[in-house]
Amino acid sequence: MADSRPPTPRILPFVLNALWPYRGRFVLGLAQVALITVLELAKPWPLKIALDYVLPNQPPAWLPPSMAERSRLLILATLGLVAIYAVLGVVQVWNNYTTIAIGQNMVADLRSRLYQHLQRLSLSFHTRASVGDLIYRVTSDTYAIQTLAMNGVFPVLASATLLAGMFLVLLQMDWLLTALAAAVCPALVAVLFLMERKLAGTAREARERESRVYDHVQRTMSAVKVVQAFSKEPEEHAAFTERSEASLQAHLRLYLWQTAFGASTGLLLAAGSAAVLWFGTQRVWGGRLSAGDLVVFLNYLASLYGPLQAIFSTYGSVQGARAGLRRVLELLATAPEVRDGSRVFARRPAGRVRFEHVSFSYERGKQTLVDIDFEAAPGELIAIVGPTGAGKSTLVSLIPRFYDPDVGRILIDGIDIRDLTLRSLREAITMVLQPPIVFPLSVWENIAYGRPEASPAEIERAARLAQAHSFIERLPNGYETVLGSQGTTLSEGERQRLTIARALLRDSPILILDEPTSSVDLATETAILDALFTVTRNRTTFVIAHRLATVQRADQILVLDRGRIVERGTFAQLLARKGFFYRLYSHGLIMPQVGTAG
Repeated sequence: MADSRPPTPRILPFVLNALWPYRGRFVLGLAQVALITVLELAKPWPLKIALDYVLPNQPPAWLPPSMAERSRLLILATLGLVAIYAVLGVVQVWNNYTTIAIGQNMVADLRSRLYQHLQRLSLSFHTRASVGDLIYRVTSDTYAIQTLAMNGVFPVLASATLLAGMFLVLLQMDWLLTALAAAVCPALVAVLFLMERKLAGTAREARERESRVYDHVQRTMSAVKVVQAFSKEPEEHAAFTERSEASLQAHLRLYLWQTAFGASTGLLLAAGSAAVLWFGTQRVWGGRLSAGDLVVFLNYLASLYGPLQAIFSTYGSVQGARAGLRRVLELLATAPEVRDGSRVFARRPAGRVRFEHVSFSYERGKQTLVDIDFEAAPGELIAIVGPTGAGKSTLVSLIPRFYDPDVGRILIDGIDIRDLTLRSLREAITMVLQPPIVFPLSVWENIAYGRPEASPAEIERAARLAQAHSFIERLPNGYETVLGSQGTTLSEGERQRLTIARALLRDSPILILDEPTSSVDLATETAILDALFTVTRNRTTFVIAHRLATVQRADQILVLDRGRIVERGTFAQLLARKGFFYRLYSHGLIMPQVGTAG
């Protein structure tokens, strides 16, 4: 089953669309840039006054007589210079805060959207995907939108505003020198086109190699017990070092190309400045310009080249950001295989579950379930048994639509579950899975995960029914104890009892249990089963079981082999037939007692 992948959205429209909610702040940022432009244009004028009027003691005719005295004119020029830089600094800090706030909000929005989308993708996608790579895309690649918006879109608009003002002033001063200054632009564009493909490819390679480092760390840290048990620390460290070195080399190549690109643009801009200085000095000698005019022109040229250099020099980082954002967009373009329906249950479902000739395969041409057809009445306990790989867990995974069948349909109270919203469907189902999943939260938060509004009394009652209350009371802070990652501070049997308590508290009409007592001792198993069968009387319950105590109590036993239901009936009926189930029982696959401790 392949993901449906529509074309990846184009980057610029996506960035502009993400920027739209912050258009008010963006306009404010542009207004700040306009003010910065005016202040940048005013910066060289105090120097011109000092060079052309103060030093030769020739005050301009437009100056009032009270200010014509040379010392007063000098004070005016120096105070003016300080005032311009002071106001410019304040506006630039304000502008930086505005643009950073926009960028950070865009990152937060994109992360939220990507995380929500990942949670909607089916289990088949997550089975194939690398967890470390997904973490890297959510935590690191999402920053690319800030780089593109604040180092791409915003600088282009801001620099265009500044460049337009500078060119207008420079043309008024000397059109020939202005044309000479602009002559470097075609060379800058040529360098850009020459390096574009190399930068883009190197940037994507660096991102992908870094995600492999994340993947390796996630994989080995989540299985550290296995790594240590098999003394694989040296090999895993060597593999990590190899991936880390590959990532380092890819990033070094990226930085090299980015630096080379920046150095090339800097060299071209320096050549343009040198040409203006050469010809400008000759025009001062020829009397066509004053020394102050040349200083103003060179200052404006520096301000003119500044935005140009910023645009071209940040192009390398923008390419890296494009590679990161493209990786995010590839995920967002991945359509969920399990489509949400539109119907909801009008009232609490009775829990009648019907499989109608259902077949399913994880891989094309290799069926995991074949023509599954049965009905579970409200309140019935359905035991599902069979050898390893028979398709037991796959069968129950179809009920909450972790996957959709290739053929046939599944109905709850006569409604095709594909017509229901996923939320409405899954709120009607509670599952106890293997291995037991415990979160690094407090004990009561773990139990109340499916019903956060539950009262402390309800949580404690569920824990007592699951035979978990006694060990919880022995924890350092009782129900307030915060558990370690994946519940590593508890034994597997204790984790399993917590998940059973969570299921009992949820109180859904359909209950799915995957080996609910596989990691507890015989006495605890008996107590848990008594509690489970007490609260399942009004629920439709599916239990994957290898334990005799569980199977004996079932209203109906489905015996699976190679994805097919080969037998069905009660425990007594199946033993009497002396068929496949009888052979499972005879060979110990239906175990009469428990040998592990909790």
